[in-house]
Amino acid sequence: MKYSRSRELSALLEVSRALTRSFSLEENLTQAMRILSEMLDMQRGCVYLLGPLSGELKIVAAHGLSKDEIQKGKYRIGEGIVGTVMKKGQPMFIPDIGEEARFLNRTGSRPDKEGISFLCYPIRLKDEVFGVISVDRIYSSIHGGVEDDLRVLGIVSSLIAQFVGLWRMFKEADAEREELRKQLTDRFSLPNLVGESPAFQAVLKIVTKVSVTDATVLLLGESGTGKELIARTIHFQSPRSKGPFVAVNCAALPENLLELELFGAEKGAFTGATEKRIGRFERAKGGTIFLDEIGEMPLQLQAKLLRVLQERTFERLGSSEPIKADVRVIAATNRDLLEEVRKGAFREDLYWRLNVVAVRLPALRERAEDIPYLINYYLKKFNRKYHKRISISADAIDVLTNYKWPGNIRELANMLERLVIMSERDTITAEDLRREIIWPESTYSGVSKTCGNNQSLHRMVENIEKERIINALKEHNYIQSHAARALGITPRQLGYRIKKYGIKIVKQ
Repeated sequence: MKYSRSRELSALLEVSRALTRSFSLEENLTQAMRILSEMLDMQRGCVYLLGPLSGELKIVAAHGLSKDEIQKGKYRIGEGIVGTVMKKGQPMFIPDIGEEARFLNRTGSRPDKEGISFLCYPIRLKDEVFGVISVDRIYSSIHGGVEDDLRVLGIVSSLIAQFVGLWRMFKEADAEREELRKQLTDRFSLPNLVGESPAFQAVLKIVTKVSVTDATVLLLGESGTGKELIARTIHFQSPRSKGPFVAVNCAALPENLLELELFGAEKGAFTGATEKRIGRFERAKGGTIFLDEIGEMPLQLQAKLLRVLQERTFERLGSSEPIKADVRVIAATNRDLLEEVRKGAFREDLYWRLNVVAVRLPALRERAEDIPYLINYYLKKFNRKYHKRISISADAIDVLTNYKWPGNIRELANMLERLVIMSERDTITAEDLRREIIWPESTYSGVSKTCGNNQSLHRMVENIEKERIINALKEHNYIQSHAARALGITPRQLGYRIKKYGIKIVKQ
């Protein structure tokens, strides 16, 4: 009797399952050939793919052949039956390979060729033929006809073409991801952290030691000192570098949204929760989560974070099912957390959980000897970005070195980027900095004209800061986010200073 249609359909179903089991090319294709042999008596099944460099068809997966025989299975396009099918893109049936001169038996797997039929089908995706599938067959009265077998092989070849196409896309994406990861690892490597001062070298020494561990790290320092850069460097130099780096600004979101962002939510957990939401801790699985401005986190959420650090588990909103927190935690703040603990604004137990390894990043004014190195680094970066060749004069470097940098490195970078964009000459001079830095005139002329000599240093600095904020707001049409970016501070910090100095916001 002939094979039933249901048996063919069952075989095709199993082949499709085998091809979607994983992205292992050899394993999936070998299993597909095994299924054709076991369920439909198609012997010595082979899948040939065209090598992009060699231009040869090679067996990449087979059933019924030894490893040595598989290694021998190579054909040029147009050579033998396999090469002919590849060249013409049409299936071929050889009733008896013993009587077919074009059948080369390159693998040597058929010492006795009499009575063996050979079916060969092109693997085609759209208009591209990139491989061939072949099987041996010994026909008798119980088998189906050749047309049935060619029809089945046509369906299988189509399934294989789809799988190989997806596999190629996966490999290309994987290679691109690895290249990007390598670039990130190179970018966030210790040699790329600019600074020769003792204060900064002390930071690098700690970073070198802590990177190879999985310890929780607390980064301390003023805004703009490079805390996120250090956090990324620790991640990309750690054993978790192949995992994700997920950053969360704890000051940027209200309490209810911050909890949702961190831990996620189940469908129906609250009004409007129409689908499951994956939180940042879950997204960071196998990698690092960076909690920036941790001092701004509300007390209620601090308790939940403490449990994550203690138990290494958390639950989504609306669920009691624990999820393992396979993440490294790096936190950062510009606040004095011990003072916040004394005021009751920060949990003491959470502070000690976070403070496993503390790294204090020095303000830029504490590492003035690094400023020329940073200027050189950012000029190269922005010249390359904007296709310019701007240099800087020695007197301008002196001015920048003597400036106190309230916005730290972020302010320096923003200023140099503006200067590169706006400069109409090839060299930045001290005169160009008059428009950029609100600084006592004594820096330029030895006589302070903007600040009276009878003023205290503290009041003088406040006046300078207030004037600079007003100018930035005017220049950016009172759009606070733009003004904050230009000043090298966060919108929250700008809002605090506007309130402190009683600056009136003009509605545009």
